[in-house]
Amino acid sequence: MRVNLANQTQLARSVSIGAQRGFTLIELIVGIVIFSIAMVLVVSFLQPQVKKGIDPIWQVRAASLGQSLSNEILAKSFDQHSNQVGGMLRCNESVLEPAVPCTSSDDLGPDAGEDRGSFNDVDDYHGLDVTGVLILNSLGLTTNVDGVNIYAGFSAEVSVFYDQNHDGINDADLDQDGVLEDPAYVANKKLVAVTITTPGGERIRMTSFKGNF
Repeated sequence: MRVNLANQTQLARSVSIGAQRGFTLIELIVGIVIFSIAMVLVVSFLQPQVKKGIDPIWQVRAASLGQSLSNEILAKSFDQHSNQVGGMLRCNESVLEPAVPCTSSDDLGPDAGEDRGSFNDVDDYHGLDVTGVLILNSLGLTTNVDGVNIYAGFSAEVSVFYDQNHDGINDADLDQDGVLEDPAYVANKKLVAVTITTPGGERIRMTSFKGNF
């Protein structure tokens, strides 16, 4: 049997050249496009996971801040017109002559010349709105840990209003349009709403009640 060495050599060269040829320009472009699409899909999948990973940390800090601020507020007197020492004199007390009314709904908020350091009743905190480095503790000190403000990017808002029936609605603004239908309204229960907004934009609202006793 004869073996055609010339044909075998030519075939081997053809195979060798084909194996070393590599990718064409079109193949490279298609590969880059596919890789780019894959990377976009991977990043779009991972980004929400990273956000979900930090959300619980923000929520814990928001809960801690809200609870701390609520405790500070509830430690104050019910009203400016109640006795600030001992609580023997209460506004709206029917046995008093003449009766001393509690602060009217349209007058809730800090009294003239007061700041947070001198607030002495719960509705002094009405309208309080602080953000980031302006979030201080009850002593007026910054909330820093190792030189880093742990509430950077957070904000805190406080709203106080009369809510005698505990339904969460301002008794002086029943349609909740922000305009008081009864500006002179007073009662013996105040709702204290503390709303904390995290750096991610999530709003966490905590409510508590202060009674006139």
